[in-house]
Amino acid sequence: MKYNIINFLILLMISLSAQAQNVSDSLSIYKDQNLLQINGYQRILQNLEAVPNGMTFGGYAEVLYNQPEAANGEIDVQRLILLFGYKFDDRTQFVTEVEFEHVKEVYIEQAFVNYAVNNSLNVRAGLMLVPMGIINEYHEPTTFNGVERPSIDNKLVPTTWREIGIGLSGRSDALSLRYQAYIFNGFLSHNGTDGLIKGSNGLRSGRQKGAESVFRTPNLSMKLDFYGINGLRLGLSGYFGKTQADDQIYDTYGSTVGLSMLGLDVRYNFRRFTARGQYITSSINDADQYNQLTGKDLGSSMSGYYTEAAYNLLPIIKKQRLFVFVRYENFDTHATVPSNIPRKAAFHRKEITTGLSYHLAPGAVFKVDYQNKSTGLAGSDNGQINAGVGVWF
Repeated sequence: MKYNIINFLILLMISLSAQAQNVSDSLSIYKDQNLLQINGYQRILQNLEAVPNGMTFGGYAEVLYNQPEAANGEIDVQRLILLFGYKFDDRTQFVTEVEFEHVKEVYIEQAFVNYAVNNSLNVRAGLMLVPMGIINEYHEPTTFNGVERPSIDNKLVPTTWREIGIGLSGRSDALSLRYQAYIFNGFLSHNGTDGLIKGSNGLRSGRQKGAESVFRTPNLSMKLDFYGINGLRLGLSGYFGKTQADDQIYDTYGSTVGLSMLGLDVRYNFRRFTARGQYITSSINDADQYNQLTGKDLGSSMSGYYTEAAYNLLPIIKKQRLFVFVRYENFDTHATVPSNIPRKAAFHRKEITTGLSYHLAPGAVFKVDYQNKSTGLAGSDNGQINAGVGVWF
């Protein structure tokens, strides 16, 4: 893990140092963008501030094309999301997000009440996004480069990760900090019939998503975002707790595991240059007992990082933007393993993605990219071409 952190920091500093000179001359708009950088539910809350009691709505959508080498391509309405907000009074709002995936699947991604105690403190309760990394909260298609979201945010975080909970959020402009702290239900590790978490995709299959969620042990989620330097935003996130298991097996040794997850993320803007990076690491206690009970291959730790740099090819005064970008990912769901399972090289994955993001308007983007993917297995390299259109309003 130590070397992964070192590699992440080295690559990140190389990306940032290319444009770090004269940061004090950054356009003031970039500080404002960092301060007010918003995602879907934040935009709904912002819209509600400006209207009398009543409703507002928004949404985003992605239509994607994936063409792997030597295989059939896929064209998909990957997701269509409708966001709704209702303002009861100046302090109390409700936000919900209804998601249609692949045309035929319907999910509730968010549904929470926000109560503004004052300008710097909110109490929230309901189904909410877990604040870990960048993409889990900021996944609208116009907010990131690449047709597909970074793979590390699929396997390690795992996006889109949402659970039911209660907590606090707010910001202090004096300290240039945004903060969040919540108590959530945890991942479901065993449903009474089978183990749900495993080596290939880590914790992803254990997300309960607010659907008749099993709850016994509360989990703590926290995040701090610092925005006090022009063009720079730093995030530090943590998640600590224990998985849940169905009543009929909860008292069985190995049905649950302990989890500690830490994340570091950075976003940087300077004129036409942007960069971002992320590091995620998870430590899993009692993975050996869990594997013995379930026959799964869950690792005892997972870790990974990515770095990305992008440059707008159009003049900064233009409303349209054309970003060329490159992203490198390196992550392993078998960073370490307990003694009762072998470490699988196929679970150590690397990806290089390079492409273009053409923003026709602030809420509409065309994307195209090429990905080279490999694992720790010899001869595992494969390529994929992706294209897509995204909107957010």
